[in-house]
Amino acid sequence: MTDASSSAGTSVVGAPPRIEILLVGMNGDLRGKQIPLEAEKKVWEGSVRLPSSTQSLDIWGDDNDDLTGLSLSIGDPDGVCIPDRRSHAPMPWAPAGSTQVLATMHELDGTPSFMDPRAILASVLKKYDARGLTPVVATELEFYVVEDDWRETGRPRPPQRLTYRGQPNGYQLYDMSAVDALEGYLQTLRSWAKAQGLPADATTAEFGPGQFEINLLHRPDALAAADDCIYLKRLAEQAARHHGLKSTCMAKPYAEHAGSGLHVHASVIDKDGKNVLDAKGGDPKRLKSVCAGMLQTMRDAQLIFAPFANSYRRFQPGSFAPVDLTWGFGNRGTAIRIPDKDGPAARVEHRVAGADANPHLLLAAILGGMLLGLDNDLDPGPATEPGVESHAERLTYDFLAAVEQFSASAFIADTFGEEYRKLYGVTKRKEALLYLKTISDFDYQTYLPRL
Repeated sequence: MTDASSSAGTSVVGAPPRIEILLVGMNGDLRGKQIPLEAEKKVWEGSVRLPSSTQSLDIWGDDNDDLTGLSLSIGDPDGVCIPDRRSHAPMPWAPAGSTQVLATMHELDGTPSFMDPRAILASVLKKYDARGLTPVVATELEFYVVEDDWRETGRPRPPQRLTYRGQPNGYQLYDMSAVDALEGYLQTLRSWAKAQGLPADATTAEFGPGQFEINLLHRPDALAAADDCIYLKRLAEQAARHHGLKSTCMAKPYAEHAGSGLHVHASVIDKDGKNVLDAKGGDPKRLKSVCAGMLQTMRDAQLIFAPFANSYRRFQPGSFAPVDLTWGFGNRGTAIRIPDKDGPAARVEHRVAGADANPHLLLAAILGGMLLGLDNDLDPGPATEPGVESHAERLTYDFLAAVEQFSASAFIADTFGEEYRKLYGVTKRKEALLYLKTISDFDYQTYLPRL
């Protein structure tokens, strides 16, 4: 991030500036406190507190104390919010001089909270550091922009500028006219990203009406890369609000249009800065072993890649969302793609996660799987060729099945900790069961007239 004091925000007349100290929640949501700038000192002193249970809240904001015993059952104790200065950045949408900073929840004894997604990712990175290795990571975020009447209608609809008589103009993949139609919004988003020092690169129109992708450049710091992605999601939302629109990272906001993914590119460098995945023109054995590690752990971690009921609507045969545990060279139909196998750019691309994934938990799961491939000589089997039918194991289409596999996984316990495996598992099981209990319009429209 850039020095937050070096960029002025968009002024709100008469409103005082503030600093926001933010925690990344289980579901990739941001929670925290707004503090007047005159009291900013207590942020950097580490004296800002919030209940530790803030990190256990489900998608509805419920602490689920009856399931977890982490809230009122133990007195709902405070945790300490320790800011990460590297994430200090301006908030261009707020009163001039306002800033934000990400924090990691710590217990009162100074240890990082087992519930904090940033702390979980940091613990995985320590394993790399112990081996003299550093992951280099980049994310590609897809999201939709919709009209701002969704609260009234109960449904999203594409921005009017991308429709004709209320209907989308068709597929907009790489369509510059779609970019031009929302140039005001995208320009605001790009300028605010620059003000925050986000390493934003290309912006492209994707398949769906109002769907865009923004690429973030590679970082030799996976925690910073995850922070970048969280900030980009917030910028997309704030810029949309500024233009009378709404952005959404729902994995599948429209049944008839493409879902939104969150692709991750990753390589690994040693202490000399050399890419350990570089095949140097030969057989990419280490790259393939890393692919195998991710594939072997993919079903266990699918609940991280697809954390909500809506997430599973992305996994459809014939779509760009992978459904098979496959890998390949330059093949965008596979779960793991190798864009380059030789030289400094040798890397893997993980293509499974939806835009709704928590970036910190996502990178922890991916890097955990890669580490398995780095520590062992694993064989992913033959590469999948385009147009060739796959007989590989499949990801599940079932939210509850993903919950059960996650909750029984030794890999998840090793990567995220046994306590977090239990917390995340019971919280998501409640969500999955409520989803199954809910009678939808499809049920009534299909079965009530006929049965």
